[in-house]
Amino acid sequence: MAVNFNDHYHPLLLKQVPEGALTALDVGCGTGRFARLLAGQGLDTEGVDAHADVIEAAQASGGGPRYRQADVNQLQLPDAHYDFISCIASLHHMPFDSILTLRKALAPGGVLAVLGLYPADTATDFVSALPAMCLLRADRLLSRRNPAPPVQVPIVWPPPMTYAETRAESARLLPGSTLRRLLFWRYLLVYRATEAYASG
Repeated sequence: MAVNFNDHYHPLLLKQVPEGALTALDVGCGTGRFARLLAGQGLDTEGVDAHADVIEAAQASGGGPRYRQADVNQLQLPDAHYDFISCIASLHHMPFDSILTLRKALAPGGVLAVLGLYPADTATDFVSALPAMCLLRADRLLSRRNPAPPVQVPIVWPPPMTYAETRAESARLLPGSTLRRLLFWRYLLVYRATEAYASG
């Protein structure tokens, strides 16, 4: 089976779910694989994605979550509602300040966890990318033997923001958040809401 770099980090993302969490939102949920994991943990889970074909596939898979096809920035998300919000390889498909919309929807004590992508821009980036490049070559060989799945998620590459730019914007928009570099051109951004967020 071909390598799925995002699925590799599902266990790490599940560790970010705060204790006692009841509600979850998975932004850019795709076919719903991570949303189903959240629902399997007992969370009342919603998945949202802008693409109709992947939402249709998610709904066909069942498993507990509720799904909506929508641009998250155009939704009227309830304020201070979700105990956990995940955003997996989807933030680079939208303006980075979309995280303010997600921040506003976090309940006090809630956690926003973003598995994001960044382009290789510095020497450190390229060193970190080496394992991913080797796996990607193997993945391409496997993909020749295994047909692509019927649902294809649109690809945006390179991501528009470097790791350094992401760090700076995260510090500005989500004070107190943490950002760490991961393998496979990914980073983990985690923010915990200490109180309800009031914009303006």
